[in-house]
Amino acid sequence: MNQAIVRGLRKAGVIAATATASGLAAAQATAGPDMSGLTSAVDFGTVTTAVLAIAGLLAVVYVAVKGATIGLSMLKK
Repeated sequence: MNQAIVRGLRKAGVIAATATASGLAAAQATAGPDMSGLTSAVDFGTVTTAVLAIAGLLAVVYVAVKGATIGLSMLKK
């Protein structure tokens, strides 16, 4: 066989083997460990309520500051 053809076939084989190996590694990595035993014992309901309450409070403060800024800018004109 021609040397160029042999080199091309080797490169194609290496590329195919690398693609297959990386595909298998990606498939195994997406599965991840099973943490359902740890997460099922924790109740996130109160944490979610607290986070939403704080977010709502920050939104109210932002709206109040923005409204005051707009009101003061109207008075300056």
